[in-house]
Amino acid sequence: MKLTTKIIIALLAGAITGLLLNLYAMDVFNILDKFLFNPAGKIFISLITMLVVPLVLFSIILGVAGLGDPKKLGRMGIKTIAYFLVTTALAIVIGLILALSIKPGKLGHFDTKSAEFSAEKAPPVSETLLNIIPTNPIDALASGNMLQVIVFAIFVGLALTALGERTKGFYNVIEQGNEIMMYLVNIVMKFAPYGTFGLIASAIGSQGLSAIKSMGVYMIVVLLGLFIHAFVTYGSAVYFLGNMSPLKFFKGFAPAIGVAVSTSSSNATLPVSMETARKNLKVPEPISSFVQPLGATINMDGTAIMQGVATVFIAQVYNIDLSLTQILTVILTAVLASIGTAGVPGVGLIMLAMVLQSVNLPVEGIGLILGIDRLLDMVRTAVNITGDASCAVVVAEGERRRMDREKESGKRNLSKQTPSIVQEK
Repeated sequence: MKLTTKIIIALLAGAITGLLLNLYAMDVFNILDKFLFNPAGKIFISLITMLVVPLVLFSIILGVAGLGDPKKLGRMGIKTIAYFLVTTALAIVIGLILALSIKPGKLGHFDTKSAEFSAEKAPPVSETLLNIIPTNPIDALASGNMLQVIVFAIFVGLALTALGERTKGFYNVIEQGNEIMMYLVNIVMKFAPYGTFGLIASAIGSQGLSAIKSMGVYMIVVLLGLFIHAFVTYGSAVYFLGNMSPLKFFKGFAPAIGVAVSTSSSNATLPVSMETARKNLKVPEPISSFVQPLGATINMDGTAIMQGVATVFIAQVYNIDLSLTQILTVILTAVLASIGTAGVPGVGLIMLAMVLQSVNLPVEGIGLILGIDRLLDMVRTAVNITGDASCAVVVAEGERRRMDREKESGKRNLSKQTPSIVQEK
């Protein structure tokens, strides 16, 4: 049985168990919640939290180092990275606007006393920006200051790129560390069905139907954000910048989208998405080979939307008003985190834990959305790879136009030179 199937079964079983106990046997629920549901959920959350700092450190170092020499990247690389960063920022802004407007976390009444959480006062924007550079990277790693960890990782990645072969050994160590983290992510996700059952049974058992309503609206808000971003942002990009009909784009790329939904993995879908972009969207092979693998590493727009909505949802559940500084921090953290978000199922939850920590929100809140996150993960992956393909189309059109301009310029220069050549003869 696939992990997705197990998580869905655990979600349904947890919801039904929690609801029945809430309606007919609250005394039994209190005992089970204390000794079974709550411990299972807490263990899973602790496992996720354990991986956040090392995973972010290793993956972002590799992501930056993998970009190669900025000079070598040249024009195409700058366009690609700029496209990814801009669309990721737009994605999380869409998620935040929808969540702040619809307020899914205000529709249910959750028991948040067990989390024993009190919000810290957010520092001003200027202080956040000034403190983004770590004075002590080891302290940033130990305390889990995620913005500082990300900045330090970016500097290390740039250094590895600049030093090249001289730091090959250290690069290999970082690469092996990242592989260990990916292995541990897979191990932790095997515990996900049990964690899902415990967390959902605990949430619904303590709150009843109001919790189901609130989490259902959260799911609708995330899906709405994903569809708006896919069809409006990507559709506009391929139409205005890629000179391609959005209908033709989505129809041509549909086979890869189907694989993404079934695998929930950008990396697993990569061979199919590249082949589909080349055959159906007519993206030249050199551009496809550069843009789409890079996108599978640093372009996670679907995950960014989820992080924006989930952060606001959890803040609303805990009755915390996010300040402008915290909202900007969420945007900045999620955009920077997209550099290192690995394209494997489940890693989005770990990145969400990082975003929550960056704005002093309780990581325990992940339990409220964990059960339905696996369903949303399938759609997020489809949006992620669609963004990679739209970038490939835009870059390909830009390169085609540049070549046309160079040819035209060459013809004009030749026509100017011809009279002088004839005169010399």
